[in-house]
Formats: sequence, structure tokens, C-alpha cells
Amino acid sequence: MKIWFDILTPKQYLFFEYFIQKLRKQHKIISTSRKYQQVNGIRKFGSINPIIIGKHGGKNNVDKLLASLDRSRLLAKKIEKIRPNLLISFCSPEASRVAYGLGIPHIAFSDSPHAKAVMKLSLPYVTKLLTPWIIPKSDFKEFGIDSKNIIQYRAIDAGIIIRNYKKIRYKKLNNEKTILIRPEESEAAYINKKSNTVKIIKKIIEKFPDEKKIVLSRYKNQTNELKKIFGTDIFILSKPVDGEKLLNNIDCFVGSGGTMTAEAGLLGISTISLNAVPNRIEDFLVRKKIIVRSENPYKISREIYQSLNNTSIIKKRKQKVKKLVTSFEDPYQVLLRTIRSL
Repeated sequence: MKIWFDILTPKQYLFFEYFIQKLRKQHKIISTSRKYQQVNGIRKFGSINPIIIGKHGGKNNVDKLLASLDRSRLLAKKIEKIRPNLLISFCSPEASRVAYGLGIPHIAFSDSPHAKAVMKLSLPYVTKLLTPWIIPKSDFKEFGIDSKNIIQYRAIDAGIIIRNYKKIRYKKLNNEKTILIRPEESEAAYINKKSNTVKIIKKIIEKFPDEKKIVLSRYKNQTNELKKIFGTDIFILSKPVDGEKLLNNIDCFVGSGGTMTAEAGLLGISTISLNAVPNRIEDFLVRKKIIVRSENPYKISREIYQSLNNTSIIKKRKQKVKKLVTSFEDPYQVLLRTIRSL
């Protein structure tokens, strides 16, 4: 069987890598992506080398629309020649439309019903949708997919990503504690909250002068702005990095509430969510006390102090995380059953 994967974001790359590694043993895999620094930069850390078709549209809605229309046209020409038997995507709007037009069955994954624009543009064309059990089927009701075509699995997507992590502890150059800060996804269509990140970073610099402070920025304009404000008070990583190596060598993570926040929490790292993107996964991990939610710079600094100095809290959290991750089922088996049912 020819199976086509369309991969649009770093999270999708890392998530689908697990499935592709297994499926390629018995099937021919075709993977496509788009010109997008966030994805293209992590290819050197992974095992997937997708065909680049089209580009990311950026922040402007008109540019997003034009880039999507152009990519749909280019994809249609390429896929019509390849003629795959199945599409697997993370609700790719362009791939969804192309697969529907060419009569290709489409299995989609999603843990992001809050990404309403993407859901509206993809779910009406999806054959089967796979989603974590935390997310009620009713969350997808407004997007044009029948609940009988939604299949839940008992796992969190970030847990699948970290399953591939080797958990190697690289030797630090010194014993300084490290705080990693991941700003919000400023170019996503679903972002509407005003950022509080600058105030938070200022407070962290003030309260933790001796700790190493790394900011993992997403876009060039975000990097330039942070450099202008903070100069050498922080260390900025502006290019895609090996997330496995980075996360396994930090002591505290402050994130916006997305996939990397969940990854850090499920690795047992002391994690604070800014909740920039309210979602079911973040809410579940907060309720389970795997991660802590706060948007207040003063409260965040107190949480960081606890995470860097209270060993009993760290130990209890790691035990809780291990128990949760062990309870996850393997969604690959759910995917296989779904493929066979088509």
C-alpha cells in the first residue's frame, strides 16, 4: 500500500515519525510538507525527508489564503501522479481537499479542536478522525464530521513524541540551573490573547540572576524583539533545535500551553503553562497536577523557585508522570485497526 503523510508543523513531524518508522516496514511511504522554517529546520534531527510543496502563509490572513490555494494546486498535480491509497494527516486543509477530490481515503489525527479554522477546512473531507480520549467527540460536532467516524485512543500525543526520546542526559558544562522559556505561537490563526511573555521574562531575570535563561523563539520578528528588549540577559535559540536534547537538560520549563509544554510535563520536568492557547490537553495536565498554570509573573517566579529547590515536589511529580505515561495505549494499534476497517 502507498500511504501519504502530509506534515505541516514540528509537532506533526515528531508525532508522525513514530508511525512512519513502523509503517515503512510493510508499506511505501510518501511524505510531503511545505516551506516553513519551523518544520524544515528539524529534518536534520529526524528520519523523515518530506517532499516540499508550497509554503507557509505567515501571519496575514490574505497571505495564508493565497499560500493555501497555491499549495492545494501544487499538491493536486503531485499526488495525482503518485496515486497513494491512503492519506494520513493532522487535519491538513490542503491535503484534505486534494484527497477528497482524488477519491483517496483520509485518516486524520487532531488534539486541537480549538484550531477552528483548520477544523472547518479539513474535517468535512475526513474519512476517520483519531483523537485522544480526553477530548469529547462533541468538541468536533460543529465542523461537519459524524461522531461515528471519530475514534478515541487513550494517549496524549506529546506522550507519543517523548516515547521516541532516548532520555540521554548530556553532561553539562557546569552545575548552573537552566530555565527554558517558550513564547506563544504568534502566527497561528487561533491565537487571540495578548502576550504577557515580556513581563514574565523580566521577572525571571530579576529573581534568578545566577540561573541560565534560555528563550526558544519561533519567528525572526519575535527573536529580534526579544534581543532588543533583553540583550545578553537571556540566551536566545532562534533556529529549530533538537528538542530531545534540549528538554532532557533543563531544570524548569515555562511554555505557552501547547505541545512542548505537554512534552516537558510528561518528561517529569517542572513545567509552568502560561495558558496562551487554552486547550483540553493542557487543562487535563493541570488537573492531574503534572504541570502548573499561571500567567502572573510573581506567581511564576515562586513556582520556578520551588521547582529548582524543592526535591520532594520534583520526586512526587516524576512518580505521578511515570504512572500516567505507563497507562497510555499505543495509538499505532488504533491506526492499524482503522486502516483495516476502510
